[in-house]
Amino acid sequence: MSVQEVFELGMRGVFFFIPAYIANASALIFKGGKQMDFGKVFIDGKPIFGSGKTFRGFSLGIIVGTLAGVLIGIPVTLSFLISLGALTGDLAGAFVKRRLSMRPGDPAPVLDQFDFILGATLLSQSWIHLDLRSIVIVMALTPLIHLVSNSLAFLLKIKKVPW
Repeated sequence: MSVQEVFELGMRGVFFFIPAYIANASALIFKGGKQMDFGKVFIDGKPIFGSGKTFRGFSLGIIVGTLAGVLIGIPVTLSFLISLGALTGDLAGAFVKRRLSMRPGDPAPVLDQFDFILGATLLSQSWIHLDLRSIVIVMALTPLIHLVSNSLAFLLKIKKVPW
């Protein structure tokens, strides 16, 4: 595969996942309000998702991610599935982090970068099948995108930590 082909597949993949990136970031911006786990604990006595996962962040993240996808030309249903999948994947990641006794906001390399992309991939593939090579390239680029976006959120005082 040529460098040009890798670049094109990567750009196609990043473009496809824009609703996921936007939904994931928007949920953080719009956090606050009622916790999605209602402050309850799981059978292990630990929070289900933690205080950072709220209905407002989840729902507004989906709406903003869906709108972003539609604005760049991705069909509304697909944009919605990508956004919903991203935030559902992020919830699953929070669930795993709580099982590992990690606090909300604690860094979890790999999990933090891929939970939302995995969720977006799983839900969106019911609508459209993205080339596996594009998904792999997006997975390789996502840690860099995650680092840049988190650093920017930290500088803008949206996040308390730069990770």
